[in-house]
Amino acid sequence: MIRMNPPLNHAVAPAPEAPSPECPAPGPWTHRFASLGPTFFTALQPTPLPAPHWVGTSEALGRELGIDPAWMRSDEALQVFTGNRVLPAMQPLASVYSGHQFGHWAGQLGDGRAILLGELVTPQGPMEVQLKGAGLTPYSRMGDGRAVLRSSIREFLCSEAMHALGNPTSRALCVTGSPAPVRRETIETAAVVTRVAPSFIRFGHFEHFSHSGQHVALKQLADFVIDHFYPACRHASGNPYAALLEAVSARTAAMVAQWQSVGFCHGVMNTDNMSILGLTIDYGPFQFMDAFNPMHICNHSDTGGRYAFIRQPNIAYWNLFCLGQALLPLMDDQRQALDALEPYKAVFPAEQQRRMGAKLGLANVQEGDDALVESLMQLMAKDAVDFTILFRRLCDEVHPVGPHVQTVRPEPVEGHPHARLQQAQPERPSVRDLFLQREAFDAWAQRWRDRLQSQPGFDAAATAEAMRQVNPRIVLRNHLGQIAIERAQAGDFGAVDRLLNALAAPFDEREGEDDLAGFPPDWAQQIEISCSS
Repeated sequence: MIRMNPPLNHAVAPAPEAPSPECPAPGPWTHRFASLGPTFFTALQPTPLPAPHWVGTSEALGRELGIDPAWMRSDEALQVFTGNRVLPAMQPLASVYSGHQFGHWAGQLGDGRAILLGELVTPQGPMEVQLKGAGLTPYSRMGDGRAVLRSSIREFLCSEAMHALGNPTSRALCVTGSPAPVRRETIETAAVVTRVAPSFIRFGHFEHFSHSGQHVALKQLADFVIDHFYPACRHASGNPYAALLEAVSARTAAMVAQWQSVGFCHGVMNTDNMSILGLTIDYGPFQFMDAFNPMHICNHSDTGGRYAFIRQPNIAYWNLFCLGQALLPLMDDQRQALDALEPYKAVFPAEQQRRMGAKLGLANVQEGDDALVESLMQLMAKDAVDFTILFRRLCDEVHPVGPHVQTVRPEPVEGHPHARLQQAQPERPSVRDLFLQREAFDAWAQRWRDRLQSQPGFDAAATAEAMRQVNPRIVLRNHLGQIAIERAQAGDFGAVDRLLNALAAPFDEREGEDDLAGFPPDWAQQIEISCSS
């Protein structure tokens, strides 16, 4: 039996209106999750917000979804993505799930402030469209069902930034704001972020039905996920639900390896925040690391450091173990579940080695590569070296390009008309300058160069270019997000748009973005991000 809060008494969104034929609304829509039945969700309308306004829009995602750009700029779109209007083809709902939070069973949770509008049929297939911050649901518990501007901007920017980095992730179509007050530590203003993913089903969905003894519903959910997202598991030898767990384990391992390779800290890896599709979801107290610290904790609420950067791979496995326990009623025995978790132990280290090797320009895997990577990480940790800048500068150590390239020039001749010009050529910053222990770095760098040059047909320019495609120049650092948030809170949304455009091309060298690619200011160390949003 699903326990729910008392019926809600809140304003209901206006009745659906027919879209304008000159500016067609997105469609068609489908509702596969809703077909599971009311055991899995509560149908409800979003709660309207007053005086909505645009904060930011991902035009790139809009194009991918096949949404008319003119409609995206319309007032109807603004009202729909704020939760003030529901299109005729939408069927809003909030789903129920449970989960482990900070290692403890939390019982029933659910979409406490997220409302699924349905699945938009796109060129990439059906995509769930969800409003986060759209008002109270039966699963809000003690919350208000709202999201605030600062956290909505962070999720919007990071979703699109992670996608541009090649990380599997939910996407964010837009953010809208409202002057409606929302109480957190202080009074803030409300916002709604429109999230998009093939599915928002989480480990916690399975835990909910397993822990409550609803095994018929558990099987129904597992069959739904297999049929729509993992069809190969239906035809795998042995138990199809064990095959599902094995596939999810492999996807999760690859996702976390990608996190580690760009210095991304999720911050709140509860089982209800883990995607059954191996996507990064629920951007709360995340951070891209500045100074490298393996034990870095990005979530101010994580006082015990459970979700520290170096612990993320093990926590992901722990979460998969919980998923395996939830799926046990559908398997023949415990051994099937344990065997299905084994791929994680092989996929994660292999993916991490491959990705870290690529960051160093290693075209293949050789014995000793792990030690080469580990010794660099130890040097970085000792000297608190900036993670992103370090790997980007290593590209130039292999072969420099761009406006700061040093070319071999003759010594300037005294009195020569171009002598001053020759002397004034700018120098590209050295990776060596990032370290205090420079002799130790020099020793490591020599080992690295020897390893590179041992590769058959080694080409410095091609290697450096390949490295630049995996070592971003720009990531969503906390201080960049904070600047955009503060300007947005003052009514200037230009910084959000500029940052979104830069994050969409994180590997490119583009003029006018040096301030986004540099070291964080000293005040950035004082930024605290918690679960409060």
